[in-house]
Amino acid sequence: MREINVEEITRTIERLCIESNYYLPQDVKEALEDALDKEESPLAKEILQDILKNQDIARTNDVPICQDTGLAVIFLELGQDVRLVGGDLNEAIDEGVRRGYKNGYLRKSAVDDPFIIRKNTGDNTPAIIHTKIVPGDKIKLILAPKGGGSENMSALAMLKPSDGIKGIKKFVLDTVDKAGSNPCPPIIVGIGIGGTIEKTTLIAKQSLLRKVGEHNSNPEVAKLEEELLEEINKLGIGPQGFGGRTTALAVNIETFPAHIASMPVAINIQCHVARHQEAII
Repeated sequence: MREINVEEITRTIERLCIESNYYLPQDVKEALEDALDKEESPLAKEILQDILKNQDIARTNDVPICQDTGLAVIFLELGQDVRLVGGDLNEAIDEGVRRGYKNGYLRKSAVDDPFIIRKNTGDNTPAIIHTKIVPGDKIKLILAPKGGGSENMSALAMLKPSDGIKGIKKFVLDTVDKAGSNPCPPIIVGIGIGGTIEKTTLIAKQSLLRKVGEHNSNPEVAKLEEELLEEINKLGIGPQGFGGRTTALAVNIETFPAHIASMPVAINIQCHVARHQEAII
């Protein structure tokens, strides 16, 4: 049994809050550069150049890539041979978010009541924590700040099994088309298929953590990812909604077994910055 003091978790979360908001992931940067090479619209090329310039300024000057620094979404893998000491795990994570958003000069976007007073909590807590118990004596933390513009364009449909692939495609394309410029394209489209209403939305969000260009291991699912990416980019929304062939950088699909009567499909749209950082303790 390995002991880990929760203060180490707090320090790690603080660092990840700042790094995820300052530094664009390398795979996303490379995907944007590749899109710039392939883009045919002069205006779209100019916007992609500005996006790349913006991330370079953020990285060089240690400032946020975007003013919407998101709600703190944490994916926590807790080794079953770890014994936590020194305090409460969830409070340690929230304290890390408080420190990170304060010391990183990151905008606080959390309100304590979703539909009555909507008063800002002042420190971007509480964090949204997804915990999974895994073998081993380590803790893996992934912090993925999620902005409102892209999250608001996400959607869930409880499709019938008979709707099949055709129904999935229609739902995805209709959702992206309706979203238009709101999620700050070029986007990454995370899709969950199967499970229950809460499971499918979770795996849709988790799919966004996959590297751009890395496909699902199931060949049939990978084929659907490629087909949807092609069809989404034919919509002509383009970077920031000004037209062009680059509406999405990737489509990532995760699946889970479902009830015989159900085929839930969730779409979690991510903006072009696709922020996330991870650490292992």
